[in-house]
Amino acid sequence: MSRETKTLSIRRKLRSYLLRALLSDRTGSLRRSISETRRRLLRQKHVVSAFLQLDDPYSYLLAHYLPNLAAAYDVDLRLYLSEARGEAFKPAPELLAEYAIVDCNRLARELGIPFLDQGAAPPVEHRVAMLDAVAASKAGADFDDELLNALAVFWRGDAESASRRSVGAESRGDSEAVIGESRAQQDSLGHYNSAMLHYGGEWYWGVDRLRYLLQRLDKLGAARPGKPDPALGAMHQITQFTLPVAPPVAATDLPPLELFHSFRSPYSYLALRRVFEIADAFGLELRLRPVLPMVMRGLQVPRQKLLYIVNDAAREARRLGIGFGKLADPVGKGAERCLAVFHLAESQGCGREFLVNAGEAVWSRAIDVATDAGMRKVTDNTGLSWPEVEAAMRNDDWRKLAEANRESMMASGSWGVPTLRMGDFVTWGQDRDWLLVRHIEELCDTGDGILV
Repeated sequence: MSRETKTLSIRRKLRSYLLRALLSDRTGSLRRSISETRRRLLRQKHVVSAFLQLDDPYSYLLAHYLPNLAAAYDVDLRLYLSEARGEAFKPAPELLAEYAIVDCNRLARELGIPFLDQGAAPPVEHRVAMLDAVAASKAGADFDDELLNALAVFWRGDAESASRRSVGAESRGDSEAVIGESRAQQDSLGHYNSAMLHYGGEWYWGVDRLRYLLQRLDKLGAARPGKPDPALGAMHQITQFTLPVAPPVAATDLPPLELFHSFRSPYSYLALRRVFEIADAFGLELRLRPVLPMVMRGLQVPRQKLLYIVNDAAREARRLGIGFGKLADPVGKGAERCLAVFHLAESQGCGREFLVNAGEAVWSRAIDVATDAGMRKVTDNTGLSWPEVEAAMRNDDWRKLAEANRESMMASGSWGVPTLRMGDFVTWGQDRDWLLVRHIEELCDTGDGILV
């Protein structure tokens, strides 16, 4: 082993140990305990900060529930007119903007939130003036209402109301300073995105992670006396689904389900078992389409973003009951070897097993798949012959297949993993499995029920 390789290995192991300590339940409990002790000693209220961006539909969906949050919990809710950081923090901004509207339209329909119901598109021609109008109220008592109303006007597509709100604010430029202050505040707290809630040192993104904040506030006894808020309670129920006990006849002619996956994506790992269950329950052909990790495709992931991702993934893993936290980053040689061996496993009918075993090795057992010893543990569990594995790792044919998968994924409007595609239906993220099930149920709905 060369000195450079040995140094790289030591760094990788050290980073693994540090992340393991950071993601442990003990560290999380200690961090929360310190935060709560500090709050009590300073006799402060529970401060919840919400960073909202006018032209971000996820901010609008989150904003819909903020009045309910303030009414149901004894919190000091502070709203900020903000803006997500770009560049490396947002690797495909055009694709994200288009996808966000599609995704939020689906979410809004399921959650019962009006979305682009007064116009086919948000009134982007009034965006700057609306921002200035909201910013102008920053020092007043009505700022929160102004911000929430502006989000509703924008994302309901109400061009007439947007025009009225914009009168007199066309060129004052008030929003630049207000947004700059909000971004500085958010940066000091350690985040970069919009539609974010911050409480006691932890971050919660949009309606998808609001449940975690509510659980934490409930545990702290911050809920106001009385019945739980029905709108907040319904959010969790809406995302639940029941799979059919046998594949419905109506699913016979459905298109295949494609999973675009990366061995360096913790969310890809978390999605695997549930995607397998969904495909099997509906009798769908499942096509596994791994791609190179984003950073190996020339797209950098800033440290701040990486830390949020692994913390959020650890939280999601606990909810799903999946082992997570003992990490061995496969970036580089490890990911390449996994891609090469996957195609061998797939040819022998055990592609699923290899994905799960490799994912557990990387994210739950801190096994370095860049080494022969590490890879052999994965392939032995999968039932692959080591001489065949060695031959597969010397073959570069996987590169063309991985690139073809990436191109296909990008062509469908997605840039990241895990991406699920079924015909024209495309969704991104391991927490969109319930929307996939809703889509399949709609395709199978013949009026006679599908759970047969």
